[in-house]
Amino acid sequence: MYVSIPVVIVVLLFLISFIRVLNEYERGVMFTFGRFTGVKGPGLVVVFPIVQRLSRVDLRVVVLNVPPQDVITRDNVSVKVSAVVYFRVVDAGRSILQVTQPIEATSQFAQTTLRSVLGQHELDELLSQRDRLNQDIQRILDQATDAWGIKVTSVEIKDVDINESMIRAIARQAEAERIRRAKIIHAEGEKQAAAMLVEAAGALRQQPQALQLRYLQTLADISSEKSSTIVFPLPLDLIKPLLDRGAESS
Repeated sequence: MYVSIPVVIVVLLFLISFIRVLNEYERGVMFTFGRFTGVKGPGLVVVFPIVQRLSRVDLRVVVLNVPPQDVITRDNVSVKVSAVVYFRVVDAGRSILQVTQPIEATSQFAQTTLRSVLGQHELDELLSQRDRLNQDIQRILDQATDAWGIKVTSVEIKDVDINESMIRAIARQAEAERIRRAKIIHAEGEKQAAAMLVEAAGALRQQPQALQLRYLQTLADISSEKSSTIVFPLPLDLIKPLLDRGAESS
């Protein structure tokens, strides 16, 4: 039986049209007569036209930029916050059956979650505790998108934009904080110095000779200065023995 070459080519093309190739990072959600019949791939997958339909799902990590959101913090400060969300599909079947546009749905939910979570914290926490806030947002997103077959792996707050008046207020607050700390440190130093002086005075009171030695040391320190004339009082304790001896001899 003779079969012409064009017929063979048409038959081969018809058979090839049944075959789909899925990459390693792809999965195919199969529908037969409109009913879900499983997840296929990677590799070659046979799809019968009209009877079956294959929807491709990418399993790679998606980087989603969350546009700047107007957030009012708990201490009534208005800021604009942008973030980036990293997520990927872990269940191809649910990502097709449960939501029409997984990326758009995740983006919208990330925006609302960002405003809700950051609105519960003060500006200082927003600026100094980003790691904790990132984890809180990631946990909430992950729990919500689990029903869609999506795993949120990470959330990072990128930019926190503050208006000029608030920046000046923060700068004044930081300057006041530095002045307060400097005064506290100075007061602590004065307190320690006073305590040491009291202790030294007690030791000198118990040993009068030590007071005289300290006086002589002070005179030696003064004499090293570049002064032409030095006037200092002469303690009676030093000259009293000489006066007593002179009185006895007279």
